[in-house]
Amino acid sequence: YPVVDQIAQMIPAELNIPIQQALEREPKLKGLVASDTRVAQLIATSQALEGLARHASTHAAGVVISDKPLTEYVPLFKANEQISTQYSMKDLEKIGLLKMDFLGLKTLTMIHQTIQIVKRTRNIHVDLENLPLDDAKAYEMLQRAESLGVFQLESSGMRDLLRKMKPNRFDHLVALLALYRPGPLGSGMIDDLVHRMHRSSVIKYDHPALEPILKETYGVILYQEQVMRIVNELAGFTLAQADSLRRAIGKKIPEIMEREKKAFMDGAARKGVPAKVAERIWNLIDYFSGYGFNKSHSTAYALISYQTAYLKAHYPIEFMTALLTSEIGNTNRIVQYIEESKRMKIRVLPPSVNESYSEFTCRESYIRFGLIAVKNVGSTAIESILGEREKGGPFKSFFDFTQRVDLRVCNRKVLESLIKCGAMDEFGLRRSQLMALVDRALEIGSNFQKDRNRGQLSFFGSGKNTASVFQEEESDIPDIPEWSESQMLAYERELLGFYVTSHPLAKYVKTLKNYASATADTLSEYRDQTEVTIGGLVDNLREIITKKGDKMAFVNLQDLAGSCEVVVFPDVYRNAQSVIRKDAPIFVRGRINLRDDIPKILAEEIVPLDDVKKRFTRLISVDLRTVGLDIEMLKQIRRILQHHKGNTPVYLTFRDPEGKSVVLYSGEDLKVEITDELFESLEELAGESSVTIR
Repeated sequence: YPVVDQIAQMIPAELNIPIQQALEREPKLKGLVASDTRVAQLIATSQALEGLARHASTHAAGVVISDKPLTEYVPLFKANEQISTQYSMKDLEKIGLLKMDFLGLKTLTMIHQTIQIVKRTRNIHVDLENLPLDDAKAYEMLQRAESLGVFQLESSGMRDLLRKMKPNRFDHLVALLALYRPGPLGSGMIDDLVHRMHRSSVIKYDHPALEPILKETYGVILYQEQVMRIVNELAGFTLAQADSLRRAIGKKIPEIMEREKKAFMDGAARKGVPAKVAERIWNLIDYFSGYGFNKSHSTAYALISYQTAYLKAHYPIEFMTALLTSEIGNTNRIVQYIEESKRMKIRVLPPSVNESYSEFTCRESYIRFGLIAVKNVGSTAIESILGEREKGGPFKSFFDFTQRVDLRVCNRKVLESLIKCGAMDEFGLRRSQLMALVDRALEIGSNFQKDRNRGQLSFFGSGKNTASVFQEEESDIPDIPEWSESQMLAYERELLGFYVTSHPLAKYVKTLKNYASATADTLSEYRDQTEVTIGGLVDNLREIITKKGDKMAFVNLQDLAGSCEVVVFPDVYRNAQSVIRKDAPIFVRGRINLRDDIPKILAEEIVPLDDVKKRFTRLISVDLRTVGLDIEMLKQIRRILQHHKGNTPVYLTFRDPEGKSVVLYSGEDLKVEITDELFESLEELAGESSVTIR
C-alpha cells in the first residue's frame, strides 16, 4: 500500500487527467517507471484498463418512465433489490424512453422545519406557494451578500458576485445560478452580463427579433431555451430541430455543426435575415451556447434560493434554528452558522435541561442547543428528561432533577456531561458546585426513587421528601470557586464539539480578520501551492519521527470557521516546537496542498498569535476577483486609500476564475495608515476577508 500510495500522490490533482499526460507532467513518476519494473508493469496495466467501465453503476436519482412494462423495451438487471436498466442514459433516450432525475435536497426539509417553527412561535402560516417574488428585504440582504445558509449562494465566490451583481428581481437569481459554473466564469460571460445590468446603454441586439428573447439576460445568450427560440424565430427551425441543434452544440462535432450552420443560414435567408447578420448571430450561438444552461433547472434552484433568502430575511431566528438542526452532524458547518447567528445579533445558548428539546429550539431572542448535541447523553436519557419535564413541569433544582429522572439512563456520566456543557446553569449554582454535588444528588435521588417505588413518599404526606428539603439548604452546598473561563470553554468544546458561550479566539477577531488571508472553510477555494496565512487554536498535535530521525508534526488547527490540518516539516518544527502546544493560539504562514480531497496547509512559518502585528505588518493586500469587477470599484478603492494616508504600502491582487493572479502596487501616493475604519470600508466594498496585512 505505501508504494501504491506514493505513486498515486504523484498523479497531478486534476479531474480526469490521462495517465500519459500525468507521466509527461510529473518527472518523478516518469523516473520511477524507468527505474522500477514493478511500477512500469503497474502503469502499463493501468493504461490498458484506462477508460473501461469499472462496474455497472446506478444513477441515484434517475427514474425511467415508460408506457408499457420496461421488459418490452430494454434489458434489466437486479442488484441489492434495486432494478436497473442495462442501457445507459443516452441509449435510453435513443430508443424513446424518458429518464427523469428526482433529486432529494435536505434544504427542502430545512425549509419545512423553518415554517413549522414560525407557526409554533409566531402563529404565522408561511405559504411558500404564494410568496411574493419581489420582496425588497430579501433582495437587500442578498445585495449585502449576507447569504450564509441560503441555498446555492453560500460560497465566498458567490457572495462576491452577489455584492457586484446586486440582484433585485427573481430573473437575476436564475441568471446567477446559471452563470456560476466553470465555463461561464472563464469565458467572461459574467463580466459581460454584470456590465450590461448596470449600464443598459451598452446593450445591443444584432436583430430586432432577438430583443424579446434576450432582454431578460441583457442581450447575453445564457439559456439553452434561448438558443432554441432564436433558431425557431430567425431560421424557422421546428422545436424538434431546435432541440437537436441544442444537443449538437453541446457535443461540438465539426461535421454536425457545419450541417446545422448551413440549415440555420438557409432558414435565416428564407426569413429575410441578411447573411452578415445571420453569420454574426450564428457565431454568438456557437460561442455562448457551449456554456448554455437549462433555464428550467436554474429556475427551480433559484426558487429554493429565494425561499431560503426570504425566510432568513423575515424569520431569522427560526431560519437559523432549522439550519443548525439540519447540520447537527457537521461540526465545521455548526461553527460557521453559530458565528453567522452572532453576526445577526442572535444569541446561541448552551443546552438546558429545562428549555432544550432533542434538536435546536428558539425563543424570541435566542437559539437553544439541543440535548442530542451533548456527548454521552443518549436518546434514552433525553427521552427520560423530556418525559419527566412534560409530566411534572420544569426541574426546580439539581436534587429535584435526580429525584425525578430515570437514574439508570441518566447516570453519573450523563449528569457530569450536562453540568460541564452548561445544561444545568439555571439551577443558580456554579458548575464547580454542581460537580461537587453529583455523588450526593445521585444518592438522594436513588433513595427517593426507592422509597417512592415502595410507596413511602414522605413522613408528612406532603409529597416532598424531607431529605430533599434538608439537602437543598444553602449551608449544605459547598462554597467553592467557579472553574476558570478557559476550563469551562474547554469542557464545552469537549462535550459539544465547539465553543458556545464564548470562544478563546474572541479577543483575536480583529487580528485574524486583518492578518489572515484564509479561514478553515475557504481553503478549498484556493489553487494548489497558493500561499495563505491562517490563525487558530492548536486542537490536536501528532508528532512523528521521520526516516532521518527528525521530528515533524501534524497539527489540527481550529479557527472561528472550523478546523483544518497543518503539516509541519522538521525544519519549521525545530523553530516552532515551543509555540505549538495544545490549545495554544498560533498563526501559520504556508502553502495550500490539494493532493488529497481535503486541503492541507504545509507550514513555512509559525508564530504565537500575540506576535502577529509585530511580525507581519509589512504591507496591505486587497484581494479582488476579476469576475464582475469594473473601473468604478477601483475608483472607490482609490478614494478610500486617499482618505487614510500613512506609511504602509498597498498592493492589489487580481484573481481570475481559474485562480491565476496578478499583483499591482498602488503607488507611493496611496500608502495608508492601518485602522479598523480602513478595513471596514475596503471590506464593505470588496467583500469580507478581501483585505489582509502581510
